[in-house]
Amino acid sequence: MGTGTSSGVPMIACECEVCRSTDPRDNRLRSSILVESATTSLVVDTTPDFRYQMLRARVMKLDGIVFTHPHKDHIAGLDDVRAYNYFSKQPMQIFANEMTQMNIIREFPYAFAESKYPGVPEIHINPIDLEPFELGDISIIPILVWHMRMPVLGFRFGDFTYITDANRIDAAEMDKIRGSSHLVLNALRHEKHISHFTLAEAIEIVQELQVPNAWFTHISHQLGLHKEIDASLPAGIHLAYDGLKLHL
Repeated sequence: MGTGTSSGVPMIACECEVCRSTDPRDNRLRSSILVESATTSLVVDTTPDFRYQMLRARVMKLDGIVFTHPHKDHIAGLDDVRAYNYFSKQPMQIFANEMTQMNIIREFPYAFAESKYPGVPEIHINPIDLEPFELGDISIIPILVWHMRMPVLGFRFGDFTYITDANRIDAAEMDKIRGSSHLVLNALRHEKHISHFTLAEAIEIVQELQVPNAWFTHISHQLGLHKEIDASLPAGIHLAYDGLKLHL
């Protein structure tokens, strides 16, 4: 759905070649993915772009939302689940660890009030930790990664693993990724960053795990033009882009 633009540089003032690019692959919204099976649809994270992302992808049915961590660029769009409440007549099922739950309740207190104003989002929180769980017919394995000192959850869905906002993965959690046929991993920029993998670090992880197909997300415009960077990557590794679809 989205591949990310976080970099710490004010986007409105940026005049770099990526921001001026006419290549649609250089036009990125915040990082999120849609996972679909024959009967179930889920989203990982609700970015500030959530409403537009769902309209753009024409997602008419959403069974649940799985959260990686509570930073604003991953939870801010949650209010817009109200449209799915309206059509399904059901609360939206969300899955989050304790830290993320607390932040969601603090950010959207009106959705959890005892006396709710008509029309506010209907949300049901399902606590998760590192134990595998299921949403409909989709099995999910949480993977603990580190965003500097913040614990963040990645998720494995069958042969597909998704990890964003990380700069360290402990050995035991790396083992959960092994055997994946596809890995989506954050690669912010070339220069070292305090809480995100660099491009070189992300490549090293993919090669260590011997994942045959990898896609890098949460990309800063500081990384460079999609066409140029993608062409420079080792075989089997690519930059992700908004609207990318993988059929597994």
